[in-house]
Amino acid sequence: MKIIYDDDFLVVAEKPFGVISQNSNDNNNMIFLLSNELNCEIFPVHRLDRETGGVMVFAKDAHTAAILSRQITEHTFKKEYIALAHNDVSPNSAELCDLLFRDAKANKSYVVKRERRGVKKAILSYEKCGCIDTKYGLISILKVKLQTGRTHQIRVQFASRGYSLLGDRRYGARDNAKILGLWSYKLGFLHPKTNNFVKFTSLPKNNEVFIKEILEKIK
Repeated sequence: MKIIYDDDFLVVAEKPFGVISQNSNDNNNMIFLLSNELNCEIFPVHRLDRETGGVMVFAKDAHTAAILSRQITEHTFKKEYIALAHNDVSPNSAELCDLLFRDAKANKSYVVKRERRGVKKAILSYEKCGCIDTKYGLISILKVKLQTGRTHQIRVQFASRGYSLLGDRRYGARDNAKILGLWSYKLGFLHPKTNNFVKFTSLPKNNEVFIKEILEKIK
């Protein structure tokens, strides 16, 4: 875990792959780790899948958490991701809009055609930064902006179009990558105290998934 920014109201930190973003039954979660590190109470604002790493913001009091959560609801809270998808994603940029149904028991989401109970609209936009040949095959490098924050949204929306994310065997990937090709790399929001718009970025360390050549295309 890496702390990127810290003040009296909030903390911005980098969540490692495999760490739970909110409270859980074990201590391998960001709330416990940050509370232990900073010796203060920590309040969740948003979440990342356990398999996803990257930049997150946490509040130090309930009032700040409520302000930040309201920004998410009002879509003034900006989140961008790096996604590594199998095959040559086409077109080079687009907005994807789907209806998603989440099976909570299976912890899996599905694209469906009709609205019904439990179905929610999911919207994202993406830009392809390029493609690269890897030992896992041809990989598209995408910058993704979320307009909604549904469970597994990026993963299932691309997988439903034949572009499963690298390492995402839950949604159809057949590679043996040990890390999911999805990283939260940029956050932007109005600071609850100053009301200034602040931005924070974080790029993953070079590893078998986010190799140097991929990171250079993102910058």
